[in-house]
Amino acid sequence: MAKTIFIAATGQNCGKTTTSIGLMHQAQKKYGRVGFMKPLGPKPATFQRCTVDKDAALMAQVFGLEKDLRWMSPVVVHPDTTRKVVDGEISPLDLHERILRAYAELEKRCDFIIIEGSGHPGVGSVMKTSNARIARMLNAPVLMVTGGGLGNVVDKICMGLALFEKEGVEVRAVLANKLIPEKRDRTLDYLTRALADEQMKVIGGVDYHPVLANPTLRRISKLLELPIQGNRRDISRIIHHVQIGAASTQRVTEMIHESTLLIVTSSRDELLVTLANLYRIPAYRSRIVGLVIPGVAPVSTITQMILDRSRIPYMRAEKHTTAELYRIITEDVSKITAEDTEKLGLIRSLAESHIDFDLLDGLF
Repeated sequence: MAKTIFIAATGQNCGKTTTSIGLMHQAQKKYGRVGFMKPLGPKPATFQRCTVDKDAALMAQVFGLEKDLRWMSPVVVHPDTTRKVVDGEISPLDLHERILRAYAELEKRCDFIIIEGSGHPGVGSVMKTSNARIARMLNAPVLMVTGGGLGNVVDKICMGLALFEKEGVEVRAVLANKLIPEKRDRTLDYLTRALADEQMKVIGGVDYHPVLANPTLRRISKLLELPIQGNRRDISRIIHHVQIGAASTQRVTEMIHESTLLIVTSSRDELLVTLANLYRIPAYRSRIVGLVIPGVAPVSTITQMILDRSRIPYMRAEKHTTAELYRIITEDVSKITAEDTEKLGLIRSLAESHIDFDLLDGLF
């Protein structure tokens, strides 16, 4: 019988997938056969000619679990799935049966299984298949992942606990993620005392690292639905800063920080030429990730030749204004992909240094 841990969360963007990656990495070092499951997948993707949840595809790629893919994502939620359930075209019992069959197959093959929920504990309730109900069906104790903080965090934990208690599911630990390093011990102390009446352990997760939320050039290309021109070898580079090239050419170049994506309109020939030339200088290559070029006016022929010759990565965004592009890019929350090798390496390292896997393993 496999050891099982159900990773739930108090809401979106708490670091649930980051936690799953970190725990998978540590579990594979201790257990011979480690499996992953996303029972209810709200983000459909096509991987190896199968429709699965994006997180299941990610874990299969990162941890070499492709052979188990058919059982890792038993229920994928499409835009019309909830309506079909309410209309009676899809039975919740059928969804439950799919999940149970998939789990039974994984249990035959694994010593340790990580089950990742979707969003907050109530997600899936409209289909009678909430996270809490799935955890009950699989008899899986819960690790609830939350962000750093106190009042808002405890409020959300208590709301989630109510649903798990209703389903008769045991929440054995809370893992506080995205902690501010200098406040880590203080935050965990306050959370422990605030939740002292609950029968669960408070555990520290990964500290807050902006780099994990920052997008890559590839992510921006997908977000804006624009092809990348120029040097494609750097499409996995992480963008730490987004800068609008609105000031004078000299001022813009003086303000470029490390790993910056610049938004420069198509009419700024002097600035575009300067950035293209700077990109060819090793000292500036680390600062300039690439360009997004809005504007309905075409880039001049000479400027275009210089851009192409420099191989600076750029995207031509004729349908968006500079302000729209800045808002879209800065408001996006970047999710981990299998190509984000730098982020994945950092997550593995942080998990080893910040998450006490032996403590968690003992609790579950």
